[in-house]
Amino acid sequence: MTSLVRSAPRTLGSLGEVGPIAYGQWRYTTDDLDHAQGLLETALDAGMNLIDTADVYGLDWGGTGFGAVEALLGKVIARAPALRSRMVLATKGGITPPTPYDSSPEWLRTAVDDSLRRLAVDVIDLYQIHRPDLYAHPAEVAATLAALREAGKIREVGVSNHTTEQVRALQAHLPFPLVSNQPEFSAVALDPMRDGTFDHCMASGIVPLAWSPLAGGRLATGEGLAPELVAVLDGLATREAVDRGSIALAFVLAHPAAPVAIIGTQNPARITASLDALDVQLDRADVYAIVQASEGQPLP
Repeated sequence: MTSLVRSAPRTLGSLGEVGPIAYGQWRYTTDDLDHAQGLLETALDAGMNLIDTADVYGLDWGGTGFGAVEALLGKVIARAPALRSRMVLATKGGITPPTPYDSSPEWLRTAVDDSLRRLAVDVIDLYQIHRPDLYAHPAEVAATLAALREAGKIREVGVSNHTTEQVRALQAHLPFPLVSNQPEFSAVALDPMRDGTFDHCMASGIVPLAWSPLAGGRLATGEGLAPELVAVLDGLATREAVDRGSIALAFVLAHPAAPVAIIGTQNPARITASLDALDVQLDRADVYAIVQASEGQPLP
C-alpha cells in the first residue's frame, strides 16, 4: 500500500525546509526556564524546526499576560543562543485585546518591534497576520508588511484564520508571495478541505500550517468525540500499532496540500511520540472512513 501520509519536509519560501510536524507555543506558559528550554530542545531534536508562537499567547492558558510566551521564548534563546540557528521562528500579530483586531500600519509596526524585543532576535523568519482586521484595507496591510520585510525585520509573510478571499485580497497587493496559511484542521475540523482553503494553497504554493490537529487533545483522549469516530481511529491505531493521537496526526499529514501539523504538548515524551505519525500507513479507504465518521454521514 502506498501511504497518503506525507512525511517529507515542506518548503516555506526562502526559509527552506521545515518538518511536517511543528511545535506550537500557545500553552508554553511555564515559569520553569529549565523546563521551557527542555521542551524547545526536545522539539528541535525531533525535527520540529518550525517554532510557532504569537504575541497574544500568554494572555490565557495560565500565562501572565500579552507577550508572555514570546518573552519566555526570548529568555530561552538568550540563555542558549545556539538554538536560534536550528529553528524557523514564526510569530503572529494583529489580535489586540480589548480591541479584537488591529492591522493598521501603526499597530503592525509596533507589534513587530515588540515581538523582536521580547524574542531577543534581530529578525522574525515568518510573520503572520493572526486574524484579519475587517477594517483594514488589504493594500494598506500589504504595504506595511512589505516595508517591514524591506527593513529586514521579517523574512517571509503568511496569514492565519483568513478566508480564501481574504488571502487573495492581501496577495493582490503584495510584491512577493505569501508562504503560509494557518487554519484549524483536524479529524473534527474539516472545513479547510471544503471551504477552498486547501485548494487555494495547492493552487498558489502556500503551505498550510494546521493548528489544533488533535482538537485540543480530544482526538488523543477521545473526550467528547462521536463514538463512531473513536471506533474508526482506534481500529486504525490497532492496525498500525500506534496510539489514537498518532492516527489523528497522520490524517492531517495525509491531505495533498501537505499541511504542517502544529502540536502543543508540554510533555517532552509526547513531543517525541508524535513522530510515530510519520510512519503510519493510511490509504483512501482509511481517510474517507475518518471523514465520514467525523461528519456522521456517508459521502454522496
